Amino acid sequence: MGSRLRRIATTLPPPAVDLSADRPQSVYLIGIGGCGMSGVARMLRARGHAVEGSDQTESPVTRALAAEGFRVGFDQQTPWIPEGCELVIASAAVRPDHPQILEAQRRGVPAIFYAEALGALMAPAMGVAVAGTHGKSTTTAMLGHTLAACGLDPSVIVGANAPSFGGTGFRVGSEQIPAGPLAGGPGVMVAEACEYNRSFLNLRPRVASISSVEADHLDVYGSIDQVVEAFHEFATLLPADSADPRAAGRLLIAHDAAHRREVTKGLACRVETIGLNPEADWHVAIDPRSAEVTLREHGRVRANFRSPMPGVHSALNASTAVVLALWLGADPADATGAIARFPGLDRRLQRLPDRAVAGGSVRVYDDYGHHPTEIDLTLRAIRAHERPEARGGRLVCVFQPHQHSRTRFLLDEFATAFERADMVIVPHIYFVRDSEAEKQRVSAADLVDRLLDRGVRAMHLYPFEAIVDHLRHTCREGDVVVVMGAGPVWQVAHAFAGEVEADLPEPKAATA
Repeated sequence: MGSRLRRIATTLPPPAVDLSADRPQSVYLIGIGGCGMSGVARMLRARGHAVEGSDQTESPVTRALAAEGFRVGFDQQTPWIPEGCELVIASAAVRPDHPQILEAQRRGVPAIFYAEALGALMAPAMGVAVAGTHGKSTTTAMLGHTLAACGLDPSVIVGANAPSFGGTGFRVGSEQIPAGPLAGGPGVMVAEACEYNRSFLNLRPRVASISSVEADHLDVYGSIDQVVEAFHEFATLLPADSADPRAAGRLLIAHDAAHRREVTKGLACRVETIGLNPEADWHVAIDPRSAEVTLREHGRVRANFRSPMPGVHSALNASTAVVLALWLGADPADATGAIARFPGLDRRLQRLPDRAVAGGSVRVYDDYGHHPTEIDLTLRAIRAHERPEARGGRLVCVFQPHQHSRTRFLLDEFATAFERADMVIVPHIYFVRDSEAEKQRVSAADLVDRLLDRGVRAMHLYPFEAIVDHLRHTCREGDVVVVMGAGPVWQVAHAFAGEVEADLPEPKAATA
């Protein structure tokens, strides 16, 4: 089911399958209700392919697909794929022994993973891959929003729902760039490039960005050295630099915190850096009072705009999106105007309705952050933006660790990530891909103990209903609550803000 791409600096082999519009096929998607998979389904149909699929349960995504005419089934125990099916695409969460995968193998139907399909869709396009340990989703959404506002009509796939794309994680754009200096060339396709399990090595970008490279997914990589090597291998996917802007490979990498020397060593593509360091090719200067950003290219001012989201990291994400947009032919004035109007992204510093309390209200944020660096940056941004202490309030963080292996590998880093919080509430660790043996090696209580040792007020509390109840009884006027984590802990934020009922059983495993 998967193919491993060989590393090569200037030329890439063709993708394992042809998903261009020149050869329409009958394609079946297992896990079609996923954020990325539903986007792939729509892009395939836009290119003339016949598409249907299955998922474990009905959801708003599957209902939307059905309303658009897609046939979607929910009995995944039935080893059935349609007659005449020529290709099966499986979500990354689907196991090789899935009944429908086994049926495809029995019938000789090729089966590939989502990342391979994404690479095949990207191959004929002006592919843009947004990579990095942090900031991928936000930067991808910002770039897609900006390019659309500038009339470049991109296709976009991002791992979160975005108001810019009608509350979905996708946008289907033109097969050719309709405007700007690259007009008439292959249409732009922007995609989030996930490093987990090295899946980003299946992509076919011509342009890419790397915002950061840190130790994560150590259950897969084992060490930071292997993480750095994977990002280097990803960077080698870019074609060589060229005088033809439609063919030239270009990489924008963070000047600091991205192991850029190791990642970019020996690359044939054009490499430029971005960051707060004045030595960066693209220098980002931020006014902390106004959130105004000045973006300079080798000392020359290229853009001025107001960062649309709180925090230095958000300003850097926005700046990266602006630079990539300029590379793709966006007008600078249009690009900076668009980025300032970016409406945000679900679970990325997402402001929810205030919670009414005696004497006033409590601000509520929902955020996807689940790595120590993301947590630290988010808490810094919220404290600087909201200043709860000035109103006699506190910054209360509800954090659900994501995976036992990540929690164990990064326990010391997690222990230092919450210093900006006045109170931390930790539910059970979200059990996703780890083994039962790994589950026994670390618990939420271990993280709470580390936080208490560092003088941070912390408690282990579950289930979610108990956390919501605790917040309702203890939060006061002026407090700010931020709920963080990659698992279902978002339910706590929405229940406390009054958007959903607090009937919140705590899931024990991820779904496909």
